[in-house]
Amino acid sequence: MELAFLLLVIAGIFIVKSIKVVPQQNAWVKERLGKYAGTLTPGLNFLVPFIDKVAYKHSLKEIPLDVPSQVCITKDNTQLQVDGILYFQVTDPMRASYGSSNYIMAVTQLAQTTLRSVIGRLELDKTFEERDMINAQVVNAIDEAALNWGVKVLRYEIKDLTPPAEILRSMQAQITAEREKRALIAASEGRKQEQINIATGEREASIARSEGDKQAAINQAEGEAAAILSVAEASAQAIERIARAIRTEGGEQAVQLKVAEKAVEAYARVAADATTTLIVPGNMTEVSSLIGSAMQMVKTAKAGA
Repeated sequence: MELAFLLLVIAGIFIVKSIKVVPQQNAWVKERLGKYAGTLTPGLNFLVPFIDKVAYKHSLKEIPLDVPSQVCITKDNTQLQVDGILYFQVTDPMRASYGSSNYIMAVTQLAQTTLRSVIGRLELDKTFEERDMINAQVVNAIDEAALNWGVKVLRYEIKDLTPPAEILRSMQAQITAEREKRALIAASEGRKQEQINIATGEREASIARSEGDKQAAINQAEGEAAAILSVAEASAQAIERIARAIRTEGGEQAVQLKVAEKAVEAYARVAADATTTLIVPGNMTEVSSLIGSAMQMVKTAKAGA
């Protein structure tokens, strides 16, 4: 009975030692008698009890690694407190087990030294502007060296860049001065644009007024010309009608009568004026001679027509 129990215990130990279940996204390194004998993949695996053993266990997931804060000196001799975070992944479990005694510490130290080297080649202002370039250079430098450690560096991100308090105050003063400068420039540009708009408006208004005056003068001239033309046409029509009336029967007698009436009216107006001295002809035949002269002019005009 005791022997059977002992055999059962030994069998249980053998089963525990020989059967290994590896979780997903993990890789276990197997050694046989102290020598690398392969990598156990996720799932059920079998070992030779007391001969094989699991020497190293690695996670194949992406691992974030906080890089401790450190002081870096820029090209213009300014101190910067810099810290960041590194993302890497184990790609070769065998190299990660035997390539370095502690690949996490190796990656961390290499990230810090590379960061100091990259920032040392930049001036202070550039370190704030070139974060992407700094991150890329750190990743390239670490990734090249980490190949021997079975590690793939995916990316590096700077979390904080903190200059000394004196530099911060100077930067704040510079930013304030720059903002005031931009405000003054914007105000002057606004005034300049305002003056340009006013001048443009006055010019356009002056042009519009001159065009209006020009059109008004043209319209007035055209109106006066049209009026003169209408008067001339009316006078011509009246003269033409008079001429036709003279050529009709009894027309000349009517003209003589009209001329006599006008002469009498003229004498009457002159006589009515108290300030005018009227000299009446002694022989009234002179009046008839005046009428005869007027009639002779009418006949001449009639003959010419």
